[in-house]
Amino acid sequence: MSTTLFSNRSTAPLFKRPLLTAIMTALVATISVTGCSSPESNDSEPAESKAENQTADAASNVANNDAVSAETIAVNTVKGDVDLAINPSPLVVYDMTLMQDLAALDVAVDGAPSNLVLDNLHAKTQPEPKGVGTVFEPDLEALNAMQPQAILIGSRMAEKYDELSNIAPTLDMTIDTANIYESSKQRLHDLGALFGKSDQAAKLQGNIDTLIDDTKTVTKNKGTGLVIMVNGNKMSAYGDKSRYGFIHSVLGVPMTDDQIKDARHGQPVSFEYIQKTNPDWLFVLDRSAAIGEDGVGAKAVLDNPLVAQTNAWSKDQVVYLSPDSYLAFGGYYQWIQDLTTIKNAFAGSK
Repeated sequence: MSTTLFSNRSTAPLFKRPLLTAIMTALVATISVTGCSSPESNDSEPAESKAENQTADAASNVANNDAVSAETIAVNTVKGDVDLAINPSPLVVYDMTLMQDLAALDVAVDGAPSNLVLDNLHAKTQPEPKGVGTVFEPDLEALNAMQPQAILIGSRMAEKYDELSNIAPTLDMTIDTANIYESSKQRLHDLGALFGKSDQAAKLQGNIDTLIDDTKTVTKNKGTGLVIMVNGNKMSAYGDKSRYGFIHSVLGVPMTDDQIKDARHGQPVSFEYIQKTNPDWLFVLDRSAAIGEDGVGAKAVLDNPLVAQTNAWSKDQVVYLSPDSYLAFGGYYQWIQDLTTIKNAFAGSK
């Protein structure tokens, strides 16, 4: 006696009905899953496509630096050596000296202080960095939104080190003004290594060293020098341990006064002081002009009967340093500009 499974009135035994139901349910489920995973479906993208999109999204966070690497490098800082992943990005920099070096290395900076007056602080081939505060005060909201992988700072932001370290690895790479050549050389070397630009860093350092040698050739035995900063109607003198000390310690120009007190803002001096010390060369930084303030220029301030009695003024041996020497001392472009200015001035002297 045969049994028909599908009929208007099935005679199949009751124990077979659950088995039939299970088979049909499994079949429907299989068809449903196959349909959902079809390439034609709009509900989900293929795994390969999703992986490619995730990779592209990650790459879009890197501002044109060399490929991001998991490799780390020990970077020399004021706080000691710090291990940091090569090519950190996004990158925030608060120091103009470091920004000059990174610009010369063609390294992108994602975040930087706003309203900077120098025009050589970022690589021309890279996008303009976003504003993240000033050189003295960080914008914590902007930093948290950017989520940088590294923050590089110098002297003006040094007191914010702990606060910034809570956001991202922070490197205090302040230049040692008492040993400005070796310190700036170390910084350029470390930046080259950190961003995979060691060969370029060596080339840039070679440019600086060649210009130093050329300048020393013409400054030798040409008399004493005095460095003055003019700030409105105020003046201060700087010695060989200052940011301008390279004139004495690197170029070998003897100090007119070797008793100048070492101070961040220099030793306050008067016209009488300049007349009394009688430098053969006067090196001048116009602070107001350097920071973009209006006011009486340094040349007009120094045009004084007492200053006129000095060898420097009477022989037209007054050298005006670049704003970079005040704002980005030890930076690549500062070296190039001021060495060139000094070399030309001495080469043209009688």
